[in-house]
Amino acid sequence: MPIFSQTIAGHVHRFKSLGDLLAKASPARSGDYLAGVAARDDEERVAAQMALADVPLHTFLNDHVVPYESDEVTRLIIDDHDAKAFAAVSHLTVGGFRDWLLSDAAVDKSLIALAPGLTPEMVAAVSKICRVQDLVLIAQKCRVVSKFRNTIGLKGRLSTRLQPNHPTDDPTGIAASIVDGLMYGNGDAVIGINPATDSISAVTTLIEMLNDIIQRYDIPTQSCVLTHVTTSIEAINRGAPVDLVFQSIAGTEAANKSFGITLAMLREGQEAALSLQRGTVGNNVMYFETGQGSALSANAHHGIDQQTLEARAYAVARKFKPLLVNTVVGFIGPEYLYDGRQIIRAGLEDHFCGKLLGLPMGCDICYTNHAEADQNDMDVLLTLLGVAGITFIMGIPGSDDIMLNYQTTSFHDALYARKVLGLKPAPEFEAWLQSSGIFAAGDALKMSDTLPQPFQRALAHLH
Repeated sequence: MPIFSQTIAGHVHRFKSLGDLLAKASPARSGDYLAGVAARDDEERVAAQMALADVPLHTFLNDHVVPYESDEVTRLIIDDHDAKAFAAVSHLTVGGFRDWLLSDAAVDKSLIALAPGLTPEMVAAVSKICRVQDLVLIAQKCRVVSKFRNTIGLKGRLSTRLQPNHPTDDPTGIAASIVDGLMYGNGDAVIGINPATDSISAVTTLIEMLNDIIQRYDIPTQSCVLTHVTTSIEAINRGAPVDLVFQSIAGTEAANKSFGITLAMLREGQEAALSLQRGTVGNNVMYFETGQGSALSANAHHGIDQQTLEARAYAVARKFKPLLVNTVVGFIGPEYLYDGRQIIRAGLEDHFCGKLLGLPMGCDICYTNHAEADQNDMDVLLTLLGVAGITFIMGIPGSDDIMLNYQTTSFHDALYARKVLGLKPAPEFEAWLQSSGIFAAGDALKMSDTLPQPFQRALAHLH
């Protein structure tokens, strides 16, 4: 195992392994201090970043930060690596790769072709030596398109997950939130509910409710109840109309075991959903959520920094060709991302790494109530991610999830981002918003002056 070093002002900084170098090069965040892997000061961090910039990219194919023999995520990363795709950048160092990504040679087509040749550790490494503007500019070049009942990720589009959670899974409360969200043009990525209970009967009830709403109003979108993959499989076996199979995932085998999953289990879920053939324009049937700090919270981090492990979760997601991948950036709490500054940086890193690896990346721009952050910080991250070409964001009534008890982005926030950046919903959903009378004809961003009759009746029924 090589030892990496860098001299600054006559002081030699040594890093005992590639994993140690990656950790010390990470911008400061509370989770890495908690794990005992962070740089001790800014000088050591800069030394690590300088040393990391000189590491050849091919080093990451032979020097594994989590052992190949004991971790199925590492085996997935190495065994699925596309050497032919990698050839275009195989001669570069991490620093040279950053320069290439910022150059005019790195365009959408070349980045799509390159993605299978990149490992998570490569993209995590280059993100650590990027400024915020680099993370925005490079990610903005990456366009990843996925499809189920509509087309997600096209240039000039910003989709949203309509998240109508309710602390008791009350159908009336959920339906009211869905109607509210649709009126603001939310819901083209997915109408997705975090259930209050994982019981198969409760989950099936919600799945059938969402299916009924989508079918009744002929909405070109997809639904998802964010339950464990095994519950979704059982629901499918019982005949439930499941669109997307959800699962939280992490970047090590041990962390995934703490979620009660294996790669084989995810494959089973994907195959079960594909067997239903419910997609109309595509067959991307998986929805994954991730977040920096999940491996550390499960004591399954192998001494590796949280951002590198987060990028490794994207290799898991990539294997199953998802419709959506969502980094829930500030949800775990200040133990891992202390304040608004750390949350903003982490959200941009996650989006950058996911896009380079070929994923349709979204972000739950959020924070817990005990973090040193507020809605102004979220406005900054929302705007930066919108400029960076984020695939989708969350839409939640009043920015406040009353079931999960955290702060995120609202239906209004999504409308703001679309208006200020000139972005539209998914094309099929845009056409539906106009034909249904929710938005003005010929204008994807102008809300209609009157509520369409079907939704007037729906609201009257709820009352």
